[in-house]
Amino acid sequence: MKIVSRNEELLRDALSCIPQPSSRASLASCNKLIRFEDISAAAFKIQCGVQKTPCMYSRLSKQYGMDIYLKKEFLQYTGSVKERGVLYLLMSLPQEQQRKGVIVASDSNFSMAVAHHASELRVAVFVIMPTSTAPGRVRTCRDYGAMVISYGATAKDSQLHARRLAQENGYLYLEEEDSAVYLSGLGTVGLEIYEQVPKLDAVIFPAGGHCGLLAGSAAALKHLNPHISVIGVESESFPVLQQSLKAGHPTDDQACSNHHFYGDVSGVCFGSNSLQLTGKLVDKVVAVREEDILISMLRLLEYERATIDAEGAIALAALVAGKLPELKGKRVAVVICSGNLELQLLQQCIARALTLDNRVCRFSLVMSDCPGDMSKLLEILAREEARVLDIKQERTFVTSELFTVQVICTVETRDKIHTAQLRNALLERYPTTAWTER
Repeated sequence: MKIVSRNEELLRDALSCIPQPSSRASLASCNKLIRFEDISAAAFKIQCGVQKTPCMYSRLSKQYGMDIYLKKEFLQYTGSVKERGVLYLLMSLPQEQQRKGVIVASDSNFSMAVAHHASELRVAVFVIMPTSTAPGRVRTCRDYGAMVISYGATAKDSQLHARRLAQENGYLYLEEEDSAVYLSGLGTVGLEIYEQVPKLDAVIFPAGGHCGLLAGSAAALKHLNPHISVIGVESESFPVLQQSLKAGHPTDDQACSNHHFYGDVSGVCFGSNSLQLTGKLVDKVVAVREEDILISMLRLLEYERATIDAEGAIALAALVAGKLPELKGKRVAVVICSGNLELQLLQQCIARALTLDNRVCRFSLVMSDCPGDMSKLLEILAREEARVLDIKQERTFVTSELFTVQVICTVETRDKIHTAQLRNALLERYPTTAWTER
């Protein structure tokens, strides 16, 4: 957590609750320290303010050949694991600052966590959001009790406005960072997983730009059992963590997507403390494709009845994509960290995932335009148990012989094998059948 507005004084006060090895330690060294005792202290302090989420055995285990336990952090009140770090930091602030209030500038899960827990602690909270923010996010933050102000076309505009308001009114400007307080709060996830699942072989976390959850939890797990493998997963499109580890410092020149599908997955690697912990404690970092993330979201919806966003599904995507074959037959925990998928995006994600999973397909064929020919095609589809979603006929612009019709059909199948069977049946009757490649 990055704190701006009389930085050193306030951050030193916020960190005063964390034991330090020497009273002479500088601010920089204090900020880098995170020990198991810090995480235990955080767990004790926030236990009444956040959910101890279940870590449950998943029916996906048989499909992927290992014992999978899902740590369901999306069940937190705001749908995000970031509540843990936010609550611990807010509780650690001086009472004087709590009376003056805090301000944040983003439309992320972090802002929603601040809005909720600041309100619960009776701390005045202001959230500055770009004018392009989805109305649902604005409404949610207001429902949590925050004063929401729409300002600026970009996130940078909102941040500059928030900093100005903080300076003029004495608010504390909060920006997601990797201080010891924030990492200790996030690290309580690793502590809970170790308590909930005995004889663990590996734990898989989302990584990407904001890798505080990975770093903090790794500190807890490696202290409790150094033999537990800790793995981070990020997007192939935004491999900020892997490139930062390779460079030895956080990289600022990564191309990030503005599309709200990615959320924090595409964020810039934000802190050297998290990066150092990750480099020291994390065993492996892998990257997955967007297609793998979408199928992971589909699996969680079908098998766990959970509506998960990209950030929450990315850890499971490593297993979906077969990126971790060494975990076959092992006992593995997977952290599902976030479930704030916007409704208008949900339909697009499901439709695309079904196509990628070979369960919705489209084909076209040319047939004679005679009475009864269309019914014969429908008989084949019915015999093969394919569900017709859409069917169109084109007569005017058909380039083949006269008195023919081009039929374009979208159907739903059970799986890849069922799709192949349907394809063979259609090719046998209509050799000109062409399938639309996904």
